[in-house]
Amino acid sequence: MPPHRLRFLAEARREIDAALEWYLARSRQAAEAFVRELDHAAILIAESPGVWSRHERESRRYVLRRFPFDLIYRESGDMIEVIALAHRKREPGYWHSRTAG
Repeated sequence: MPPHRLRFLAEARREIDAALEWYLARSRQAAEAFVRELDHAAILIAESPGVWSRHERESRRYVLRRFPFDLIYRESGDMIEVIALAHRKREPGYWHSRTAG
């Protein structure tokens, strides 16, 4: 079966950009590792979206191993919608309003 397509909500893209900026300001190596881990996560999610644990509000969660973030996503047919790059220790569930649509 071909991989699913991923679509990132604008809010999720902004969260990724903000995290990347934060890492770039501190360490180019950390920023590069962050991008590699996000790319790897996107590939795994696209290939097997149902593997990762169920989360809140019909979503699933991919836990980044080296960084304190989760990629929150939901399946919609052959499309995977990435809802948030959620920091594990800040404002749990802030992204819930994004799942209404």
